[in-house]
Amino acid sequence: MSDIIQLLPDHVANQIAAGEVVQRPASVVKELLENAIDADATSIKLLIKDAGKSLIQVIDNGKGMSETDARLSFERHATSKIRCAEDLFQLNTKGFRGEALASIAAIAHVELKTKQEQQELGSHLKIEGSEIMLQDVISTSKGTSIAVKNLFYNIPARRNFLKSNQVETRHIIDEFQRVVLVHPTISFSLYHNENEVYRLNNCNLRQRIVAVLGKKTNEKLIPINEKTDVLELTGFVSKPEYSKKKRGEQFFFVNQRFIKNPYLHHAIVSAFDGLLSSGYHPSYFLYLTVPTNTIDINIHPTKTEVKFDNEKILYAIIRSTVKHSLGQYSVAPAIDFNRDATLDTPYNFKNKKIYSEPKIEVNRDFNPFKNDHKVTAFPYSKNQDWESLYVDIKAPISEIRNIEVKHEIIESNLFDSDRVSSKTFQIHGKYIISTIKSGVIFINQNLAHQRILYEEFLETITVKEAMSQQLLFPLDIHFSKDDVQMIREIQGDLESTGFLFDRIEDETIIVKGIPTTINESQVTIIIEQLLDDIKNEIPDASFSQLDVMAKSMAKSLAIKNGAYLSKEEQENIVEHLFACKESNHSPFGKPTFISMETKDIDKKFEL
Repeated sequence: MSDIIQLLPDHVANQIAAGEVVQRPASVVKELLENAIDADATSIKLLIKDAGKSLIQVIDNGKGMSETDARLSFERHATSKIRCAEDLFQLNTKGFRGEALASIAAIAHVELKTKQEQQELGSHLKIEGSEIMLQDVISTSKGTSIAVKNLFYNIPARRNFLKSNQVETRHIIDEFQRVVLVHPTISFSLYHNENEVYRLNNCNLRQRIVAVLGKKTNEKLIPINEKTDVLELTGFVSKPEYSKKKRGEQFFFVNQRFIKNPYLHHAIVSAFDGLLSSGYHPSYFLYLTVPTNTIDINIHPTKTEVKFDNEKILYAIIRSTVKHSLGQYSVAPAIDFNRDATLDTPYNFKNKKIYSEPKIEVNRDFNPFKNDHKVTAFPYSKNQDWESLYVDIKAPISEIRNIEVKHEIIESNLFDSDRVSSKTFQIHGKYIISTIKSGVIFINQNLAHQRILYEEFLETITVKEAMSQQLLFPLDIHFSKDDVQMIREIQGDLESTGFLFDRIEDETIIVKGIPTTINESQVTIIIEQLLDDIKNEIPDASFSQLDVMAKSMAKSLAIKNGAYLSKEEQENIVEHLFACKESNHSPFGKPTFISMETKDIDKKFEL
């Protein structure tokens, strides 16, 4: 039998490696920004077009590369960071695997311009699909400029799996934020389709956080600072009153590298026990520094997952440090629930003396039963003929006295509905039980209400003209710059649901009208939930965007599980649910009810 195992060609091997390193345009942005930081750049510019599908370019003023290094940087496993396997456990740089540029060059058109400070001329390379098309000298400034064009041009299947420009841009901004938040001393700028999104000057950590997430962030931050033999912990957490329904503003860095660690995340959340409302999450920006030999960052291609030698110790220190800072800045509420504030002595009268006792005077001659205090029933004088009041009435006065007034006796059971109470029952504040001909059905009140609201919102957005209620005092709602940019893009769709905007500024939106189906307290929650849903997934089609909007609003406003409903409310949900076009499932595909036939119930009692 002939041999069947063979070595893969280099270009195929590079494409397979690219599948691990480059998942989407944001992956390229991350790798190129980290390379610029490792090159000791003090100023980095990021340019993207069409959400990175057409162009991703990073320009830095770092130390640059020689002609030989520029060529070798595109070879697989070529790196200046490690010399032996032991170096993998003593890493102080970002990139070290030597796969990034080789993988990117395998699936895109790459153009590199680089020059070191002592050189007169720099190097210029053009690579397409791992093949070098041009290598020459060029006059350029110190540093490196690398442009990645037509990403996935030779892998159409991968390109088709990319999301809409809006979603891909969101991922790029996420990666950009994760890099800039950990390097405040480096200047960064971001341009998308030649529009400036961020311009960040070198500053301290607090100023960088405020510059990225908006000016209102400054008043929300509580500093964290702890240094032990095991770790050094710095950063900020948000005050509990500024907690959000979404988990977007949660950044955890280890040795200047963004990571995701559910175990340590739980340590931070547990420090807020008793301070957060149900369903709300704290924001935090925590920077952990540990010895490099106690951490393994090479367990995942994207290096966002790490392994610690002493996770339990880190958990305890992080939890106690955050909890101590919350107490130190008097964040924990100190309220005396037994004190009646209305009984407190006003400050101005606290130490004043009572100069004289108040006097009470009573008119002892007052008699309410004297004749001159009699109240008459009709406004006519004593000498006026009272019969003249009825001159225009044709019927005899004797008949008027015998008029029978028809009246309806309103009994207490007029509004009682035996029909409703006999049809529906609620259990555990979660399910509504209703009888049907063949048995019973169990309705999940939250999912059922989502379906009802979803179809109502979708009809309002696409068919009917939405009704708005004007606000007496417009609402000022603060968001980060990229969130405000997203609101601008969907402004027309929001207005089709009933929202009205006075103006939209860099970090603030001013709402002057809201849909009639919601109240003012729900506006911020609905918009935050909507932005979160759009960031996660939204196709290109405009109708699909409206569909996501209807789903998001339905999810935000639906009756929550745990809410106890009256009989009328239960019956209302049942009737409206089965009037829906698709009553079997919620907008997110979950079943709204399950049915059980009488024969199935009978079987439960059979021996």
